[in-house]
Amino acid sequence: MKTALIVGTIVVAVVTTVISTAAVSQVVQQGQAEEARAAGLGNCNAALGPSSTGPAGSGAADAARLSDEQRGIVAMIITIGKQRELGSRAWQIAIQAGMTESGLRSLNFGDRDSLGIFQMRPSMGWGTPEQVTNPTYAINKFYDVLLNVPNWDSQRPGESAQDVERSAFPDRYHRWESMAAHLIGELAHIENFTGCGTGFGNLLPAPTVAAGSAIQFALGQQGKPYVWGAPTNQQNSYDCSSLMVQSYRSGGISLPRTSREQYWSGALLPVEQAQPGDLLFWAYDESNPRTIHHVAMYLGDGKIVEAQQSGVPVHIRPVAWTEGELMNQAVRPGV
Repeated sequence: MKTALIVGTIVVAVVTTVISTAAVSQVVQQGQAEEARAAGLGNCNAALGPSSTGPAGSGAADAARLSDEQRGIVAMIITIGKQRELGSRAWQIAIQAGMTESGLRSLNFGDRDSLGIFQMRPSMGWGTPEQVTNPTYAINKFYDVLLNVPNWDSQRPGESAQDVERSAFPDRYHRWESMAAHLIGELAHIENFTGCGTGFGNLLPAPTVAAGSAIQFALGQQGKPYVWGAPTNQQNSYDCSSLMVQSYRSGGISLPRTSREQYWSGALLPVEQAQPGDLLFWAYDESNPRTIHHVAMYLGDGKIVEAQQSGVPVHIRPVAWTEGELMNQAVRPGV
């Protein structure tokens, strides 16, 4: 089987599933950079945030381990997505699904009768064996089903991938979020794909007036004891999230009670770009917000204020972006 896809003057040739290095060196020519930027702009959603939650640098490291064949499949996903005028969040969802299901390879085997990049099952109406092992057909079919998923573009990419694939292990698609985002930035020349601001103008506002009030309140609680489940209607003690609730309440912003809920309470931005008042989060699995177990407030200059744990009062301490379990996104409450 041979499929030819043309983007500008670039021809990506696929013979079975082996795709040459030259074909994937550029998916979009430099003269198409503005088009790529426009396609990626939809990924900066103040309610959803940038499309990457992995540890800093993990996306590039995972992408570096891909073979030419795997990168060629990514190139096809991006190219077909562009031809169908789909935004780059759709591309990311397809990349994450393909990496999870097949390692971005068009397999002729799988669980039961599952085949191809997305392990589509002919017996479940996805197409004939010949069709689902044809990368062009499989990618288009994936997009067809994705577009019928309600709110596919307003939830985390891994959740939308699960809605298409309906796996018995729904959380596994989050594993490749950072890698997919990195590949879109690299192969499609979308500047700062995960940045949600820098490179597309100031899409995130400057730190808010409320942040100043929140910082002032939090600093005033230093030395008070940590108590798990501390009430949010008194200032005698705190746990990590109740300190954030009361701090931002002083600035007129209501936050939900738990750290996991607070992760969704504002605009997300790369943790390295955090500003004073932004919230930082720690999780057992940095790629899965459902595993968040701690929150603190960034003060600037590499320092945070937090209610950390039993026996440790509210305090200021240094923070490093490479710190274990630190999520790759900060949150700007109320934005």
